[in-house]
Amino acid sequence: MSSIAEEETGTGRATLYKYFSDVESILAAWHERQIALHLRELTGIRDRAVDARERLEGVLSAYASIQHHLRSAHATELAAHIHRGDQVAHGQRVMQGLVRDLVAEAAKAGAVRDDVAPDELATYCLHALSAARDLPT
Repeated sequence: MSSIAEEETGTGRATLYKYFSDVESILAAWHERQIALHLRELTGIRDRAVDARERLEGVLSAYASIQHHLRSAHATELAAHIHRGDQVAHGQRVMQGLVRDLVAEAAKAGAVRDDVAPDELATYCLHALSAARDLPT
C-alpha cells in the first residue's frame, strides 16, 4: 500500500502513517472523498438544470449512472466492509434529502405526481436505482 501511495502521489510511508493509523483508515478516508465527489457532481447537475423536471431527471439519471459504474466495485468483500461506515449513512441522508426536495419541487410544478409524499417517492426512486445496479444493462 505504501509503495502505491509513494509511486502515485509522492507520499512516503512515514507521511502516510502520520495521518492514517492503518489501511482501514486510509480506505475510509478515500471512500468518504468518493462519496463527497458524487454528491458534488449531483448537486452540480441540479444547479445547472433550468426547471424542476430537468433537475429531477438529471440527478436521477446521473445517480443511476454512478450506481451502474459501481456495480463491479460493490460486489466485493472490501466494499461490504467500507460501506458499514458513518460516511455512507450520511451520504445516503444527503442524497435522500436532495431527491426529496427535487420531487417536491417537481410535484409543485406539476411535472410528477403529488398524491404520494415526496420523501416516499424519493425513497422509492433511490432504492429502485440502487437495485438496478445489479442488472447487466
